[in-house]
Amino acid sequence: MTADTAVVIPAKNEAGRIGPTVAAALALPGVDLVVVVDDGSVDRTGKVAREAGARVVRHSRNRGKAAAMESGAEAVRLLDGETPRHLLFLDADLGETAAAAAALVEPVRAGKADLSIAVFTTLVKLGGHGLVVRLSREGIKRATGFEAAQPLNGQRCITREAFEAARPLAHGFGVETGMTIDLLRKGYRVVEVEVHMAHRATGTDWRAQLHRAVQLRDVGLALAAREPIIRDTILPRRS
Repeated sequence: MTADTAVVIPAKNEAGRIGPTVAAALALPGVDLVVVVDDGSVDRTGKVAREAGARVVRHSRNRGKAAAMESGAEAVRLLDGETPRHLLFLDADLGETAAAAAALVEPVRAGKADLSIAVFTTLVKLGGHGLVVRLSREGIKRATGFEAAQPLNGQRCITREAFEAARPLAHGFGVETGMTIDLLRKGYRVVEVEVHMAHRATGTDWRAQLHRAVQLRDVGLALAAREPIIRDTILPRRS
């Protein structure tokens, strides 16, 4: 099979899991390039990823998920030259379950979708209460009518054209919400695909709670930036 897809993996302090994730990604059909963006890690994430076969881009400080995705996509563009590839974004902590991402690539490769979003069939018990997920899901539905099963899922395959259309990406953890809204409103085809994947569960300690607070902020900012568009779709214009 012709290599038509590159994998981009944003990663911060994932030395313990990035190796198996990279190995599984490199084994996907049509993939011969995996770019790991080491987003300010203080452990051996970059070294382990490189040893597993990935090309590594490093941010000297943590710049957030959206910036890491942008850096990874740009690295793919520079390495590919004039041959644009589909981009498969994966989380760093998937481990061997990243092998299931082949199902995400299929509808994009077949020309049936411009963006495919994973729906995990095996849900990990999380420590939160679903507030951020509900906010994202309701915001996407309000803006576009699309009901996303797992709106914050970061496992996504996207055509290069659609990726460029989604730029600039929403900041930080608002990237998935913003991308989904922007592409649907521009007429791109978005599908959800069930996959048998799992990543590390989030806990209930103060670090996990801080992470959720940052997620809530970023998703809220992504929706607020699109609020004039959302308002115009549900309220009649005044003459």
